[in-house]
Order: sequence, then C-alpha cells, then structure tokens
Amino acid sequence: MSYFSMFPEIVYDAKGNNKYTLMKDIFRRVKISSSARNAVMEYDYYDVQDGEAPEIIAYKYYGDAELHWTILVANNIVDYYHDWPMSSQTFEQYMKEKYTNPDAIHHYEIEQTSGDTTEVIDVGMNTTDYPSATPISNYTYETRIQDVKRQIRLIQPQYIEDFVEEFETKLKEGD
Repeated sequence: MSYFSMFPEIVYDAKGNNKYTLMKDIFRRVKISSSARNAVMEYDYYDVQDGEAPEIIAYKYYGDAELHWTILVANNIVDYYHDWPMSSQTFEQYMKEKYTNPDAIHHYEIEQTSGDTTEVIDVGMNTTDYPSATPISNYTYETRIQDVKRQIRLIQPQYIEDFVEEFETKLKEGD
C-alpha cells in the first residue's frame, strides 16, 4: 500500500475560486510519540550506504520499496532533503557551495575530563581559555553531521504490518 493512498480525501478549494475538488488530505499528520515508538516497536539499526534512498533500503529490508515511508516515520525524518544523509557526490557539491575553504577551522574542541569522557566539548573559537583545544575543520564538522544521519532505525519486519495498520488508524482518527 502506498503512503498517500492511506490519507483520507477532503473537498478542497485549491485556487480559492469556489471550485472544489476531491483531494488527498496531505496536511494530515500522524505523530507517534517517541515513547510509544520505542515501547511498541523493536528496531534494528542500519548504516545508510552512500547513495541509498529509503526506497532501496525498504526493498532490501522488507522486500517492498513502497514501505520507504515507514523508515522516514521511524526516524522522525520530515524533510528528506535536509534530514537524510547526502550521497558523497552531493556532499562534495554542498561543501563547495557552503564554504569558501572546507579545510578552514569551524570550531575548537576539548576532551571532557569528567562524566562521559568519550564526549567532547565545543568551545567555539575560544583558544585563549583553552590553548590545548583541537581545531575542527568545516569538512570534519559537516562529515560528523552526515555520519549521525547515516545511523537509522528500521522497524523489524515482523512488526511492520502492525505499524502500517496503526498508522492508518491514527490517520483515520483525525476525521
């Protein structure tokens, strides 16, 4: 079942000219709370490979590319163009457009010395108070963001049908 086929239809005046058309209510939103999402579903974790789209992953994992939307919902991805990891080619183009010098310093970091010592602290450009701070380039900074986006959750296949049914039910509850 395709994603938009589940949405209810509404009568809508798209042009504001009192000519109404039957359309899918694409403004309908279903919010599955993170606590419910975590409690009800068992997830597998997956690292998105270079150039993989949700459709490719859905086909590989569920055998059905049409379930791509479940991956987006499970990972709270609202804007595919900004929330999904870029391909290496798109990333390189993005870096050229965003930064005059990708190797320039973006910020400095210091290692945390108490608590979770695997964490680092971003100290901005303050090297006066932190002379031993490590410089982080624009390229490294942006690569880290992409690396975080690459780590996604997949609803385990044995739960996917229940998830789709629950999503449909929640869509209909908004009527």
